[in-house]
Amino acid sequence: MAEVDRVVIRFAGDSGDGIQLAGDRFAADTALAGNDFSTLPNYPAEIRAPQGTIGGVSSFQVQIANYDIHTPGDHPNVLVALNPAALKANLADLEKGGLIIADTAEFTPRSLAKVGYESDPLTDGSLEGYQLAAFDLTGQAEAAVEPLGVGRREAGRTRNFYALGLLSWLYNRPVEGTLGFLEQKFAKLPLVQQANIAAFKAGHIYGDASGMFATRYEVKKAKLPAGTYRQISGNRATAYGLMAAAAKSGLNLFLGAYPITPASDVLHYLAEAKAHGVMTYQAEDEIAAACSAVGASFAGNLGVTVTSGPGVDLKTETIGLAVMLELPLVIVNVQRGGPSTGLPTKTEQADLLQALYGRHGEAPLPVVAAGSPMDCFDAVYEAARIAVKYRTPVFCLTDGYIGNGAEPWRIPDIAALPPIEPDFATEPNGPDGKYLPYLRDSQTLARSWAVPGTPGLEHRIGGLEKTPETGAVAYDPESHAKMIELRRAKVESIPVPDARVDDPDGDAKVCLVSWGSAYGAVWAAAQRVRKTGRKVARIQLRHLNPLPANLGAALKGYQRVIVPEVNQGQLSWVLRAKYLVPAEPYNRTFGLPLSQAELADHLLPIIDAEEAK
Repeated sequence: MAEVDRVVIRFAGDSGDGIQLAGDRFAADTALAGNDFSTLPNYPAEIRAPQGTIGGVSSFQVQIANYDIHTPGDHPNVLVALNPAALKANLADLEKGGLIIADTAEFTPRSLAKVGYESDPLTDGSLEGYQLAAFDLTGQAEAAVEPLGVGRREAGRTRNFYALGLLSWLYNRPVEGTLGFLEQKFAKLPLVQQANIAAFKAGHIYGDASGMFATRYEVKKAKLPAGTYRQISGNRATAYGLMAAAAKSGLNLFLGAYPITPASDVLHYLAEAKAHGVMTYQAEDEIAAACSAVGASFAGNLGVTVTSGPGVDLKTETIGLAVMLELPLVIVNVQRGGPSTGLPTKTEQADLLQALYGRHGEAPLPVVAAGSPMDCFDAVYEAARIAVKYRTPVFCLTDGYIGNGAEPWRIPDIAALPPIEPDFATEPNGPDGKYLPYLRDSQTLARSWAVPGTPGLEHRIGGLEKTPETGAVAYDPESHAKMIELRRAKVESIPVPDARVDDPDGDAKVCLVSWGSAYGAVWAAAQRVRKTGRKVARIQLRHLNPLPANLGAALKGYQRVIVPEVNQGQLSWVLRAKYLVPAEPYNRTFGLPLSQAELADHLLPIIDAEEAK
């Protein structure tokens, strides 16, 4: 048994091969083993993509380590390729000398020709320089389940768990978690249950019995802070963060949503939480979803709507209404590649400017962003806290990468979370016993929030401009100007934590500024740079509106400011405009997360040039 500190494994096959399920189970078993891990699911937009084609390839990458990691890795060390398309689509990413586990049953002349192979790469020598373990994986799986009387087609569907069993043996993963999962998932389908269990066990046995692998590997437990951990995806963490905010505030949670990739899982998870007082409404469209959430907030609930970029387009008018009404509303945008339908299953950070400015009129609102799957919990909780306290809609930005990705999450103590106090109006607040719905708190500039039906607090609200304090419809220029200024001042005066500058020696000349899911790659790239003896500073922003009060001064303390983003430079534009600093964009728009190695290589000559001055 050889000990390694980390390994990156990628499962790949057709979108109907159960790749995502096998990869997710490997990650779950890794959590049980006590390792740190990070995952990257990658799959086609089509429900059933063309079989055997490059466009139909689904993959799941997981990095496991005995130390703190923040990315799923740039290049896999192991590639499980269940067909020629999976091999061709992923071979360029595999590190030289890496291990290829290939299912020879699928490498037929027809399948090879479909993806442009003129000869069989498993036998023509083109894979020299890699470790190749090619065998009839499908046939082995079918033989394992044959005694159960399973049909050939159904038997072939168990090969994902056969491959999982083999990898579990090779990397010494515990098997109890997957066996328990299969027993529970297919409890009502005993033959399917038995077949998958048999295939999984057979794959595990084959690793040892075949003699094909000279070495087994072990990744020791990671040294993580003490606590209770679980595997969690970003979308599930978002759902739990919203539930925690509702529990902490004492409000009912209402989610109005329309299904859209990659945000639908948040709706699914919350729909399962009805026993915890969560109300979910699958609306007929995005507009209705947003309007229902605003109505829920008007009625005294925590109104939330979850979507992706195209859905935000349709919700925009309603979000503007919430700005005018000054009611709490949390808008979660799980970003994906665009424009239009774009890349529904691929990630991007291209909706920042939309969140900041994408409304007609002067309609400012706070924007926060999550940096990792587990950080989705804290980010959306913060969004809800701001929304309730300051009576405003708030954007919480995640994206497909961290929404679908997973990592270990230390379950928080709910009692230790920041308080959220709705402070509903309970009695008239104006002269002569009148209720003034737009009379503001002198500290927060938030207007009062009265639940309809509260005696003596009858009022009306709407989308037309308001008279300060009374909320009556106003067309005069003075009222309009004053209300615009009040809404702006309310958002800009929201106190947010100072930006934390990660500059160990305090004398770096180059600073990286990131937001959202760029966090992991930027953190890892900075670590790689520092290991060479070079210096680089790093700032990760959670609050994007308002920005931290110390950010401008912090940026001006560096010779070069570089902003890595999965877009065409949106944050760098904001920083240049606001602080007049020459923020330099580092942009990639491949529908994939940033590469830590590429970013580190980009930084080395820049740092050397600044040090030479």
